[in-house]
Amino acid sequence: MTTTATQPRSSAHPLAGRVAVVTGASSGIGEATARLLAAQGAHVALLARRAERLTDHVAQIEAAGGRALAVPADVADPASLTAAADRVRERLGRVDLVVNNAGLALPDLLGRGAESNWQRMIEVNVTGALAVVTAFTPDLIAAAADRGHADLITISSAAAQTVLPGFAGYAATKAAVSHFSRNLRAELSPHHVRVTTIEPGTIDTELRDHLGDPATSAAVQEAVASLGELPSGTDVAEIIAFAASRPRHVNLSQLSVLPTREA
Repeated sequence: MTTTATQPRSSAHPLAGRVAVVTGASSGIGEATARLLAAQGAHVALLARRAERLTDHVAQIEAAGGRALAVPADVADPASLTAAADRVRERLGRVDLVVNNAGLALPDLLGRGAESNWQRMIEVNVTGALAVVTAFTPDLIAAAADRGHADLITISSAAAQTVLPGFAGYAATKAAVSHFSRNLRAELSPHHVRVTTIEPGTIDTELRDHLGDPATSAAVQEAVASLGELPSGTDVAEIIAFAASRPRHVNLSQLSVLPTREA
């Protein structure tokens, strides 16, 4: 098994010596996070279903001097995640930073495919989040025992805290994810695993480009346009990297990231 040698940290590389996994890393927040963590010195495994995109991202990270690994995997398939975790350990070593980011948002107005969309979001957003935790928590606990701390960072949504007409299933799954993460913190903090929940509002990513229903998509795009400039995936990635680089006794447990004009 390849292991990562401990490297001295610097202000330019605050995550040197760390091994990170980012799910949903083919685009958006996940892609930006993988790039930034690698730029700050971490060795990063990019997990997502779109293998070709992962390969391209890894090539660009390595061209910039980072180290990364493309691991095609589906968070809704526990066997796929188990195989992915084994491959990461073999190639990069034991994981001490997990960004549990994979998710999807689908409209669920009654009479417009609500049932199938609800089921798919539960599979990915809730069951998938649990599967990621199940696959990598043993690494996090063991890493924390050795180095003093490890990090589990979950990307939920501001929808977890509000009413979102037409997206009740999405809001419900994200509420479940946020509460799951809060409970995980109580369970894992005695092991020095820091648990952080980040709840972004409207972010400039491709997530809303996959809504399916044209009428819903048009309404969403109109609402988004009224907000003006949006935070980017990189803006959220910077907050993730900041949380992971805090001193071991500091846990930023829950953070919201909203456009300035979003209520």
